Amino acid sequence: MPMDAREIEAMIREALPDARIEIKDLAGDGDHYAATVLSAAFKGKTRVAQHQMVYGALQGRMGGVLHALALTTGVPQD
Repeated sequence: MPMDAREIEAMIREALPDARIEIKDLAGDGDHYAATVLSAAFKGKTRVAQHQMVYGALQGRMGGVLHALALTTGVPQD
């Protein structure tokens, strides 16, 4: 069963409560998403470490229930 964008956002928000999250369903199939996640928790971390934090928030669903996630991460600039 595909994941809903709201479910993805809720899981990320649970791990990164301050995050600004934007999720787009790229194919309309619930399997291919693009997400932008901005969080102060990413400060001082490499891009790889930031992505690992987001993947960790998804609790192993990447590659299974969630087939593809194009991820952009960063620290808010304001």
